[in-house]
Parts: sequence; C-alpha cells; structure tokens
Amino acid sequence: MKTEEGSTAPNETLDLLLGGKVRLYQSRTGYRVSLDAVLLACFANPRRFDRVIDLGTGNGAIPLMLANRYRPRFIVGLELQRSMAARAARNVKLNALDDNISIVCADVRDVARIFRPAAFSLVISNPPFRKPSGGRISPDPEKKIARHEVAAVLDDFVGAAAHLLALKGRLAVIYSAGRLVDLTSSMRRVGIEPKLVRMVHSSDSSEASLVMIEGVRRGRPGVIIAKPLVVYDRSGRYREEVRRILSGVAW
Repeated sequence: MKTEEGSTAPNETLDLLLGGKVRLYQSRTGYRVSLDAVLLACFANPRRFDRVIDLGTGNGAIPLMLANRYRPRFIVGLELQRSMAARAARNVKLNALDDNISIVCADVRDVARIFRPAAFSLVISNPPFRKPSGGRISPDPEKKIARHEVAAVLDDFVGAAAHLLALKGRLAVIYSAGRLVDLTSSMRRVGIEPKLVRMVHSSDSSEASLVMIEGVRRGRPGVIIAKPLVVYDRSGRYREEVRRILSGVAW
C-alpha cells in the first residue's frame, strides 16, 4: 500500500518525541526508538555549523531531534535496511526538514567509498550492543540488526567515524556499559581520544547499564568523568533531568 505524508502504513504507528515537537512513523512490531536515542541526541550537543552524520539512523529519530533543537549546518542519516531508510526519509518529509537532513541507504562498512575523508565534524552512533552469541536474537530483521552485531560490529562503526571525522571532530556514542573497554580501545586504535564519559544508571542502587562517550579525532589524552545520569527515582518514575531531556527542555 502506498503511503502519503501524514498517513501511517499498515503495521505502523505515528508517535511524538520531545513533547510533540517531532513526529515519527515507526513499525508497530519492529524496531522502535528507545530512551537511548533521546539521551544520545541530547548528549551529542551539535554546534550551529557542524556537519553531522548519524551511523545506523534507523527511523531517523536522532537527525530529526537534532535538527529540531539545534539546526546544525546539515545532517546525514546512514541506514543499512532499505525499509527503515525509506521510513526515515518519510519522517524527514513529515517534519518538513528536507532542507536540513538527507537519508542515505548504505552499509557503514562502505563509508570510505561513499564519503570523502574528513567530511564531517560530528559523528553520532548508537551501535548494536550485543555480540551474536549475546542472548536471543530476534527473528525480526529490524530488531536483529539494531541489537546484535550480525551486520556490522563495533569496530566497523568506530572505523567509519575515523574516516568521516575532520581533525578535532567529535564522535558521540551510547553503548553498553559492560563493553566500555571494548569501546574505548576501539576508539584509541583509530586515533579517536575519549574526552568525556557519562555513565547511565537505571536507579541510584543499580550498576551502570549504559555509557555515553564523546571522543575527539586526534585529541590530546585526558578524560572528564561526568556526573552519572540516573533514569528512575525510587517510585519508578523518570527523574527530573530525564523528564527535561525527553521534553526537549534540557537541551
């Protein structure tokens, strides 16, 4: 069935982000945006003249949020899966951001063929956290590729960032806290120096579940460990900082 701007396709929902400022078509049963993407978009903090690329953009949520809040020079969303890239392109049109965002359907392992070196000042990525042996793999292709390293591994995403980033350009990543060493080691191998680290905890009493890292291409050694971000209070509700991020107020 052909879909039109403002209308959902079968098995889709139309959802709102940032307090309704961003509208998003999503698969009802496939990959759906999680809190991770909103936290990363806020953490990335692009500047007005940044040239931004989001590796593994999915439905295009991160480019849409960044364009809505910051309006950097331009944003590219790179997505491997054709169905999701097509939905991301529809989401760009839905939010009238065609002049600021381009969606490219391609493999992250092919960026050197598609983009010239040092073409971007900010690379953003929410790579799949789990190795193929790390838990049950979803039969849904959208979820499978988003969650498990079945199409590309961590080093592929970080290596792509190294090719794409200009000197002193920034990489912003959210990843599993349990693979923090894997991430920082991968970054350093390609000359991206970790500069800012913020751990994400579900509650005050829980271990970190996620980590957000900003690295700088050919940056000097020295890292800032920011105050942890705690998602839920004792009653199980979002804490004030998270509520402000979700609404777009804290950006």
